[in-house]
Amino acid sequence: MPTYTVINSNFNLTSKQQKNLAEGITKIHNIVTGANTYFAQVIFNKTKKNNHFMGGKRVKEPSLFLLGQIRAGRSKKIKDKLIADLKNILIKKSKLNETQIWVYILDLPPSQMIEYGTVLPESGKEKEWFKNLSTKLKKKLSKLEK
Repeated sequence: MPTYTVINSNFNLTSKQQKNLAEGITKIHNIVTGANTYFAQVIFNKTKKNNHFMGGKRVKEPSLFLLGQIRAGRSKKIKDKLIADLKNILIKKSKLNETQIWVYILDLPPSQMIEYGTVLPESGKEKEWFKNLSTKLKKKLSKLEK
């Protein structure tokens, strides 16, 4: 499952902005990678006042950071599109400009990830993985699918 951690610094995100960002990030991940929406989770954190520095100096302007941990195995072309589309949705939904947006994507081998109690499948093998889940878990995940 990709885990996207959104960190806002020196400004607040409303609940509506968080919801819109979570939906947008999930949709982009689904469209660009082909992975089911139930694989994507988005977590929000805010830096405490005066806890953001660059070059050893306190940052005062608003900034938005996105760290995406995704399953390895996707092409550079797909990851380039993913990172560009994620940047664009952050700009659109936060109203910040591109100089205030940071996006990082980290590849993790699926064999080193356990979610829902089972090791994750290689990219592109989600259907096979899903077939081997318990009926109860299939129902749970199907409810999360958009």
